[in-house]
Amino acid sequence: MSDIELIRTPSLGDNSFLLISGDEAAVVDPQRDAWPLIDACTGRGLSVRYVLETHVHNDYVSGAREWQAATGAVVAGPARAAYAFPHLPLDDGEEITVGDVTVCALATPGHTPEHTAYLVFEPGATAPTAVFTGGSLMVGGAGRTDLLGPDRAEELTRAQFRSLRRLLALAPQTRVLPTHGAGSFCAASTAGSTTSTLDAERRTNPALSLLNDEERFVRDRLTGLPRHPTYYRHMAPTNRAGPAVLSGLPSVPSLSPEEAERAVAAGAWIVDGRNRWSFADAHLPGSVNVELDDSFAAHVGSVVPFGGPLVLLLPEPTGPAAVEARTQLLRIGYDAVSGVLAGGVAGWQASERPVAGYPACDICELPVDADDVTLLDVRQPGEWAAGVLPGSRQIFLGDLPQRIRELPCGRRVWAVCASGRRAAVAASLLDRAGIPTGVVASGGVPTRLAAAA
Repeated sequence: MSDIELIRTPSLGDNSFLLISGDEAAVVDPQRDAWPLIDACTGRGLSVRYVLETHVHNDYVSGAREWQAATGAVVAGPARAAYAFPHLPLDDGEEITVGDVTVCALATPGHTPEHTAYLVFEPGATAPTAVFTGGSLMVGGAGRTDLLGPDRAEELTRAQFRSLRRLLALAPQTRVLPTHGAGSFCAASTAGSTTSTLDAERRTNPALSLLNDEERFVRDRLTGLPRHPTYYRHMAPTNRAGPAVLSGLPSVPSLSPEEAERAVAAGAWIVDGRNRWSFADAHLPGSVNVELDDSFAAHVGSVVPFGGPLVLLLPEPTGPAAVEARTQLLRIGYDAVSGVLAGGVAGWQASERPVAGYPACDICELPVDADDVTLLDVRQPGEWAAGVLPGSRQIFLGDLPQRIRELPCGRRVWAVCASGRRAAVAASLLDRAGIPTGVVASGGVPTRLAAAA
């Protein structure tokens, strides 16, 4: 019997899997920070024969080449993926073996054109016990089909319709093991669980309830989708070409104020991972406030130019914070981290360098009626549909860097969202652009609307 282990990456809403049979293993859709799991497999005496990729990923940099370099594993993936590095292309119906287990490729285009699921057959079995569904069938939903742009969205949605019907023909007890889950922008909708069975999905998955009407399926799957982070456009080319092999977490140098200043002069962005209240009180001029939490990388990837150098200013203790920030950033291809500012804001001030600040408030304290105030709502368009504050302007956070000059320079612009998290990023961008700003750091539009009802 085989064993399948789940490895979660909550910050991206993704899962990887380790398929084990005897002393052989295959890893499915691995993250780039593969080294702890590589070491664990070595310690367990496992020979990792394959890295299986279900598709060319749009939301993270694949760890396939890390496994390839560290273990000699063969990277196997969809024949149409056109990877530019050594790999085994798998067409529909082609098989590989891992220990006593047979893994069979099942073409399931839709989430991407080349998408492939993998059926797991135990020795002597005629029906699979599990299927790695990647970005096709998910728990409580299905993968988005619009990520390659509007020109291909309908074509891919119709392909997804056929792929889901193909998966639905498998035995009811088949385990469903998706890569994307709750929290992933690659998912059109999901439930809270990470794995499921086909029987459970037949009964509860809204996407599967539409498989008797293709036109309705297409309309439903392309309606009301949230905007995805800007960095997504860079992931597929990076993964197809093959990302640089790191062979371990890169170090994060400590920078003096002078070194940080030189890095900024050479084009680096300062990303400040402290909480929004501390940032509003005092921060380095020109820095961007992206709190170091599970959504850190997604927000950096939404507003900070891809590929450029970064200087980090992090909350205490800075050692663990640097590891977390570096790990999240390399998962989405932000490799050029110049270092962490030693001493933080206090060290910067001690070197007699200036700091900036702006007001912060709770939503209940927001001066909505002031004549010299502009309210900027940076939530998702789907959230605006549920209600906006009277007189406010709406610009999605990911669009703000390109549209920031649309805002008045002579009026204070208060950034608001649903909780303060995204408003903090927006306010720091406004401040960086020289626009007087304030941040609604706690509460948000839904709270204010409910209070006014």
